[in-house]
Amino acid sequence: MDVIELRSDNAAGVAPEIVEAIAAANTGTAIAYGADDVTERLHDVVREVFEHDGARVFPVTSGTAANALALSAIVPPWGAVLCHETAHILNSEGGATSLLGGGAVMRGVAGDDFLMSPDALRRALDSVGWGDPHYSQPTALSFTQPTDRGTIYTVDQIAALTEIARERGMRSHLDGARLANALVSLGCTPAEMTWMAGIDVVSLGATKNGGLSAEAIVVFDDQASDELVYRTKRSGHVTSKMRYQSAQLIAYLTDDLWRRLATNSNDRMRELAAGLAEIDGVELLNRPDVNMLFVRLADQHIDRLEAAGLLFYRMGQGVIRLVTNWSTTPDEIDRTLTAFRS
Repeated sequence: MDVIELRSDNAAGVAPEIVEAIAAANTGTAIAYGADDVTERLHDVVREVFEHDGARVFPVTSGTAANALALSAIVPPWGAVLCHETAHILNSEGGATSLLGGGAVMRGVAGDDFLMSPDALRRALDSVGWGDPHYSQPTALSFTQPTDRGTIYTVDQIAALTEIARERGMRSHLDGARLANALVSLGCTPAEMTWMAGIDVVSLGATKNGGLSAEAIVVFDDQASDELVYRTKRSGHVTSKMRYQSAQLIAYLTDDLWRRLATNSNDRMRELAAGLAEIDGVELLNRPDVNMLFVRLADQHIDRLEAAGLLFYRMGQGVIRLVTNWSTTPDEIDRTLTAFRS
């Protein structure tokens, strides 16, 4: 059967430009464990892209590792990470932050559209027994950008929340597994969305957007960078042949490749959502701000869509999740809409 991939952008292949970068790095020999020239050049690329002369970058192999290690560098074992109650780090990473953070806990904060609200954050912080060892002490704020429900924080929303956190001496982390999709959607720069808005540490995703097991932690805080030198090694993420990860990340960030790949993901989703909105019996459950859409329809129709070759995730009775990716084509969107209409 000729299937159409709408389960996850993780299911997509590797972008040709990334494959070429890996092949180009696969010549000669290079010193191991990140001491190679390619990884050294990656630092310069990241500093240019994020417009921050002091930024440091730590390539890792998964988004879970990027999140957990980034947070472990800014949260002590007795600390707490505050995030939205639907955040990926809280619900989908098996407690990795608690493991690599030596016992740090995570607390969910409420807010509409799956985004933390300033009022809810203030209430959460006011409820803490500050200085009381019976309470885990909130030391970090974490954003999932975009959220696992396809919504995004504006730059002003991020800045307002990080300001509240900073008043309590907290630092802030951004889970950017789909960071490029959010940047394209908002039309802002990486600097504007991160350190200029009060973010100290970023999980920079590439795998969902055309990479091959290549993620990174981008750090704007010197103390956190010093911690990560040791934490990445202890967790097994200082890979011996790091030049292949670094080469991917350089290609990803060069000539706006990451934005171009994410633009295709977002554009195809907008086309899909616009078409689905015109079909009776199909209810869209979120705005298609990025490349993710949740749809409600009758279970018998879901069964028929699967039989027609559409690949997607069931998110509960009558609800499915559709995700486009860097390689989704207009033809695939047309065929998907034809399947829904029939």
